[in-house]
Amino acid sequence: MHRALNRRATVLYGLTAALMTAAACTPAPAPAPIATPGVEPTGTVELWHFFTDREAKTLDETLAKFKAKYPKVTLTVKGGQDDAKVTTAIGAGTGPDVAISYSTDIVGKFCAAGAWVDLNPYLQRDGVDLNAIPAVARSYTEFRGKRCSMPFLADAYGFYVNKKLLAEAGIAEAPKTLAELSDAAKKLTKRKPDGTIERAGFLPLWGFYENSPAHMAPMVGAKWLNEDGTSAVGSDPKWQELLKWQKELVDWYGYDKLEKFRASLGDEWSADNAFHKGQVAMAIDGEWRMAFLKDQAPTVEFGVAPLPVLDASRAGAGYISGNVIGVSRTAKNPEAAWALIKFLTTETDPIVELSNGIRNVPTTTAALNSPQLTPDPNFKIFLDIFANPNSGTTPPSAIGPAYQETLQEFLQAYQSGSKKDLAAGLTDVDTRVDKMIKLAG
Repeated sequence: MHRALNRRATVLYGLTAALMTAAACTPAPAPAPIATPGVEPTGTVELWHFFTDREAKTLDETLAKFKAKYPKVTLTVKGGQDDAKVTTAIGAGTGPDVAISYSTDIVGKFCAAGAWVDLNPYLQRDGVDLNAIPAVARSYTEFRGKRCSMPFLADAYGFYVNKKLLAEAGIAEAPKTLAELSDAAKKLTKRKPDGTIERAGFLPLWGFYENSPAHMAPMVGAKWLNEDGTSAVGSDPKWQELLKWQKELVDWYGYDKLEKFRASLGDEWSADNAFHKGQVAMAIDGEWRMAFLKDQAPTVEFGVAPLPVLDASRAGAGYISGNVIGVSRTAKNPEAAWALIKFLTTETDPIVELSNGIRNVPTTTAALNSPQLTPDPNFKIFLDIFANPNSGTTPPSAIGPAYQETLQEFLQAYQSGSKKDLAAGLTDVDTRVDKMIKLAG
């Protein structure tokens, strides 16, 4: 499970500083020449990852197969390591050979700063066909031509509904548009006579569980960055459409009432999750939530669907992200490190086994189509979201997640009413982000 990690949250406050540390503290050594084709990996390799409990157990089972395939490699594994620990260790020159990150937001900075090495020489030497990886996963694992990471399963974000509560409200199916979502949220909301919220049909606040600009941008097709890497949020009218819709729903509930209600809700990663408890009838979440519901709330009758969208032309959309894996620039055994990454990210059987156990989306075409992939009608919806051209991700940037953090900071003030001029606020976000991008080079 992910207590205290909230690994899929795209807005990762504090991570930008850690990335700066990783880039600045230890000079990057000159890349060592890679071995000739067919070399047998040997020696010790250290892997750090963030998984715990059920998910860590699944990974351990797959790693046992790597050990059997490469008996001359001694694998040391350290679980429960979040991104801040990994970046700090790399910056201090004590990082692991291989690390799995829960955030694609580190890729741009790690590639640009050389915190993770470029894997292109290994890929080319071993003839790895990158076209076997869907385009969206390829896009978030490289930056400016440098592929310093590989996708380690993917996350697809969709829309969860409590089927029992929807039926009681006379709602036949999950909302398909933002207008339908607003209507359903109001019908499903219960209040006390004084207006206090007892149940929210949908809790629209930024920062609640998985509600972030990144996860909701595909609802309208909003653009983050221009082709030259500068910020696009002030010039793309889609952002204003999304943000005005969200603010109107916040105002309908009452911001103060929503904050009071949110404060009463349980932790996202615990059995007290508000969707598990029926305190929130509809929610944005990733495919992994199904496994949590099975473990923690097996009696909840839920359904899943793509995200509600602005109009029908964007039907089927969702947010795509995932875990990424790379070789640290301080790796003592880069050849064995690459062998581990290649095993976990290009071989069909390990990918399928990990997908079935962790219940994330496979990231190769062969694994997506494997007959060994555990069938599940709800999981199939997330596979369809992953493949849908309307789905989107957050692009890598030399400033890591700072461009998202800057927008989120403004949106917190905008939804509370402390800042009222949306257009001016978005223009200011552009200005601040562009300054950071210029400084990063």
